[in-house]
Amino acid sequence: MALDPPLMDLPIKTADKGFYSGFSTSVAVISKFIIAALVIWAIVFPATAGAILNSINSFILANTAYWYIYLVTAFILICFALALWPAAGRLKLGLDSDKPEFSNFSWFSMMFGAGIGVGMLTWAVAEPVYHFQNNPEVIMGLAEGSSQENIRNAYKWSFVHWGLGAWACYAIAGLSLGFFCYRRGLPLTMRSSLTPLFGKALSGTLGNVIDIVAVVATILGVAQTLGFGVEQFVAGLTRIGIGGLTNEAGTANTTGVIVAILVIMAASTASALSGVGKGIKWLSNLNMGLSIFLLAFFLIFGATFFGLQSLVLGIWDYIISLPQTLFTVWRSDGVDGSVAAQLEGWQGGWSVFYWAWWIAFAPFVGLFLARISKGRTIREFVVGAILVPSLMCFVWFTWAGGTAIDLELNGDAAGAILGAPDGDKIFAMVIHMLGANLGWIMSVIIVVLLMTYLVTTADSAVLIVNTINAAGDEGPKAKPHIYFWGVALGAVVAGLLIAGATPEDPAGGLKAIQTAMVIGALPFSVVMLLQCVALIKAIANDARREKAGVATTHDEVEGAGPAEGLDGTPAQ
Repeated sequence: MALDPPLMDLPIKTADKGFYSGFSTSVAVISKFIIAALVIWAIVFPATAGAILNSINSFILANTAYWYIYLVTAFILICFALALWPAAGRLKLGLDSDKPEFSNFSWFSMMFGAGIGVGMLTWAVAEPVYHFQNNPEVIMGLAEGSSQENIRNAYKWSFVHWGLGAWACYAIAGLSLGFFCYRRGLPLTMRSSLTPLFGKALSGTLGNVIDIVAVVATILGVAQTLGFGVEQFVAGLTRIGIGGLTNEAGTANTTGVIVAILVIMAASTASALSGVGKGIKWLSNLNMGLSIFLLAFFLIFGATFFGLQSLVLGIWDYIISLPQTLFTVWRSDGVDGSVAAQLEGWQGGWSVFYWAWWIAFAPFVGLFLARISKGRTIREFVVGAILVPSLMCFVWFTWAGGTAIDLELNGDAAGAILGAPDGDKIFAMVIHMLGANLGWIMSVIIVVLLMTYLVTTADSAVLIVNTINAAGDEGPKAKPHIYFWGVALGAVVAGLLIAGATPEDPAGGLKAIQTAMVIGALPFSVVMLLQCVALIKAIANDARREKAGVATTHDEVEGAGPAEGLDGTPAQ
C-alpha cells in the first residue's frame, strides 16, 4: 500500500449565526448543561449529592489504583522515549520554519503559573510537613514520624507527587495537541489528537463526545485547584486583618468563599477578555517575579543549609526509588487497621488522588502548553515542560517546606505550623519567622502572589474551554461565552465548597470538589492513553513518509483535504 499524506483536514460543524456563531453547538451546549446540572444538584440537594458522589469516589479510588499508577508511569516513559527517539525529538510542534512566539522566561512563567503555581503555594509547605509526620515508611514501621530519620522520606514522597508524573500528564496532552494542530493544521481541540486512530469519524458524534469529556474534566480539574486556592486566599486575607471569613476550624466560611470567588473570577474574566498575549502574559510574568522574590526570602532567611541538603538528598532518593514508587500498588488484606489496609488508604488518598488531579487538569494545561509552545521541538518541549518545572517544584518544597520542618524539628515553632490548616501553614510560618509587623507585610505579598496565580489559572481555563467549544478557533471569543464560563467556574467552586461543608466536617467542601474531580478524570484518562498510541503511530508513519518523500506537514500539501489510502480509510 502506497504511503499517502496524513489527514490534514478535520471539518467540525459550527453555527454560522446566532448566539453560538462560530461554536460547535453540540459541545458548547451539552458541556454547559452538565456543569450547570452539577452546580444545581450540589446546591439544591447537598446531602444526596454528597452521598452519591462520595460513594462513586470511594469505588473509583478503591478499584482504579492499578490503572492510575501504571498509566502515569507510562506517560513518563513515553515522554522521555519521544525526546530520545531521533525521529521524534527533532520534530517541531509546528512547521520547520516556525519560531517560538514567547521568550523562554515568558514561556516558562505561563507554563508554571497555569500548570501548578496555585497548588504549589498551598502544598510546598503543607505536604512535606504532612509526610514528615506520616508516610508509607512510617506505616510499615521503617521510620518514626516527626523525627530526623523521616525527613528524607517526606521529600521523596513530595517529589513523587509533584515531579515527573505531574508534568508528564500535561506534556502528553500538550505534545499531542501541538503535533497534530500545528504540524497537520488540524483544529486546536482534543479530538484532533486522535485522528490517526479514528480519522474522519472525529468530525461527528465521537469527536463531540471527546471534546465534551475534555471540557468537563477541565472545569472539574481547575475547580480542584481553585478550591485549594480559595481556602488559602481566605486564610491570607484573615492574616492581614480582614475578619469574618473563616469558621471555628480556621477554614473558609460561606462569606469567605463568596468574597474570594467574586474577587478572583472578576479579575480572571477581565484578564481572559484581553487574551493570552496581554493579560495572561503580564500576570504570568508578575507572578513569576513575585515567586522568585518569595523563594529568595526562604533561601536567605529560611533554613538555607537544611533546604540545600534536603534538595540534594531528596532528588537522589527520588531518582533511585522511581522504579519502586512508579510501579508499586498497595492492596488491602481486608483487615481493618492492618498495615496493608493503611497503605492502600494512604496511596488512594495521596498518589491516586494526585494522578487523577493531574489528569483532570491535563486538557486545560495541555492545550495551553500547546498554544504557547508552537515552534519548539519535541525534545525542547519535554525538557522545558517536565524537567525544569519539576526541579522548580523541588526547590520550592525543600526551602519553603524545609524551613517549616526545621522550625518544628528544633522546637522553635512549638506546633504553630503543624497546627495550622493546610492553606494557612505558609502564613503561620512567615509570621513566626518575622514577627507581627514584617510578617504582615510578607503575608500581603503572598496574598498578591496567590491572587495572580489564581487569576492566571482561571482566565487561562476560560479561554481554553472556549477554544474547545469553538472547534479549536484560537481567535477572539464572544464576550457572553467568556462571562458564562467565568461565572460557571466560580459557581462550581463556590457551590461544592458551600454544599460540601457541614458543622461536623467544615472541610467537606474540598472533599466534594475532590470527589467531582476524580469522577471527571476517569473518562479523560482513557482519552490520554489513546493520545499516546496516536502520537507514536503518527511519528512512526511520518518517519516512513519522509524517507519516501511524502508530505508530512500541512504547508507541504496546499489545500490538502483528507488523504485516503487504497481501502478508503484516512491515511494517518
